[in-house]
Amino acid sequence: MTVTARLAEIADIGRDAERGGYSRHLFDASDAPLRAWFHRSAEQLGLTVEEDGNANLWAWWGEPGAGAVATGSHLDSVPGGGAYDGPLGIAAAFEAVAQLRGARFAPARPIAVCAFAEEEGSRFGLPCLGTRLLTGSVDAALTLQRVDAASTTLADAWRESGRDPARVGADPARLARVSAFVELHVEQGRDLVDRGIPVSTAAAIIPHGRWHLTITGQGNHAGTTRMDQRADPVVAAARVVLAVQQAARGHAEARGTIGKLQVIPGGTNVIASRVEAWLDLRADRDDDVRALFETVIAGARAAVAQEGCLLEAQEESFTSRVDFDAALTARVTAALAPEFGAVPAIPTGAGHDAGILSAHLPTAMLFVRNPTGVSHAPEEGASDEDCEAGARALAATLHELAGAP
Repeated sequence: MTVTARLAEIADIGRDAERGGYSRHLFDASDAPLRAWFHRSAEQLGLTVEEDGNANLWAWWGEPGAGAVATGSHLDSVPGGGAYDGPLGIAAAFEAVAQLRGARFAPARPIAVCAFAEEEGSRFGLPCLGTRLLTGSVDAALTLQRVDAASTTLADAWRESGRDPARVGADPARLARVSAFVELHVEQGRDLVDRGIPVSTAAAIIPHGRWHLTITGQGNHAGTTRMDQRADPVVAAARVVLAVQQAARGHAEARGTIGKLQVIPGGTNVIASRVEAWLDLRADRDDDVRALFETVIAGARAAVAQEGCLLEAQEESFTSRVDFDAALTARVTAALAPEFGAVPAIPTGAGHDAGILSAHLPTAMLFVRNPTGVSHAPEEGASDEDCEAGARALAATLHELAGAP
């Protein structure tokens, strides 16, 4: 089989007819079929599958034990996302195992293919949910209280899926089994296109913060309320969007985005009473993100006050800068050299499970060229040839890391 053929098996799961692309979220209608595909793919290769208490899937080649080498990614997506962000890393991992088995490779240490839960954070607002819970970097009890857009708590969603919320939380014994984790991912930018190469390693993940903004005004009648008598939170929110753009453009290498808005009550002939907005900020260093937030929030408060509204801001998550393990990255780079030459290590502005795990064990990443440079949208892509090159790169990596010392 090929990586492309493996991805084709899930091509109809989670399609979004309204947005285009895919909408696959934790415990939604697409979740169980995707997990079933993971089980089938693993069992066809003779791997043993287990699910941990945080809804992460592990497919083992060999008995789970100390010194294991893990790889994989996630199966969920952003709303209307592309076909490759996440699933490519899992399909390539299964294909890499298939290639190694076909070559009669006998790993000296266990290999695990992983599918981590809710990496995008699109349902419950916390990116890398599965790995954050696994590593204990978030409080399990507080996390289970998080709610989705329908006001369903994570704890209730967990129970409705047939899982036990009492099992959610840090799992140090499982982490202790893993000696290294390598995540393959479609590139989220145009670096490899510009370089003219199919794969690379990753140098770092720049820091990333998310905030929930609540802009409160005065709900009223759209036809009877004079323009000079309004406290319209939608107008205030528009000014906040512009304030984010202005602040981010004033900081070198910064990114500022409001990608989600909810207008309450949402009637066409009603002046809204409240707008909920979600702010995403990224920059080169942790302090840069914090400074950018202070600039954004100062501008936002001024903009909101101009419309006679109020603003509240609550931090939802903050992921510090990750510099990937230099020694592990060097071993991966050396493993790729016979076929791909001296591949570069490039930074990324996107968060990944490998970044969360990096605080607990050596991690590295492989990127596969994206010809459009677009990600988190239906236009995201990778050629069949580059997907197969990625699988070969991952197979070479696993051969290096799990082979005899």
